[in-house]
Amino acid sequence: QVQLVESGGGSVQAGGSLRLSCAASGRTLSFYGAGWFRQAPGKEREFVAAINWSGGRTDYADSVKGRFTISRDNAKNPVYLQMNSLKSEDTAVYYCAARSDLRLSRSGNEYDYWGQGTQVTISS
Repeated sequence: QVQLVESGGGSVQAGGSLRLSCAASGRTLSFYGAGWFRQAPGKEREFVAAINWSGGRTDYADSVKGRFTISRDNAKNPVYLQMNSLKSEDTAVYYCAARSDLRLSRSGNEYDYWGQGTQVTISS
């Protein structure tokens, strides 16, 4: 069983930056595709970014492209989401997810494991 734990959320002003981390307990994430999703109050969960097992391929939602960067350090386990130029509309609970597949995916239904979420609040 893979248990994912996110960290790094918080409150920042618009234009600021945050870096989220996702680590797995019990095993490494080295051979898992991984992704970040978010859910704002009253809205459905949406795809943010995804990365394949090696880190060689990434994908982003149009709303965050050019501002967010997903990366991973398989030697140290975590998957990161660097968020720059944050906007008020980025406010949400951010979830890390992992799938038992080497490839990335935009679909939350294709992920097997989820973290508990970390709150990101952007004030204007």
